[in-house]
Amino acid sequence: FMSETAAALCLSASYRHAGDHTWQTLTLIFALAPCALVQLSLVFIHRDVSRDRPLVLLLHLLQLGPLV
Repeated sequence: FMSETAAALCLSASYRHAGDHTWQTLTLIFALAPCALVQLSLVFIHRDVSRDRPLVLLLHLLQLGPLV
């Protein structure tokens, strides 16, 4: 999960360096939108299963929820 996100960010940086802003934008949208949706769904799952834990919520906001 984290390596796929890192690869997408590296690819986006290479598109930016090449001056291809359309592909850079599309890469960022298709890489970061699913990450945000996964984190949002994991927040709701953790809220339903356990008590309110602020550390878990913080990890989800920092896109580190799958590590929990």
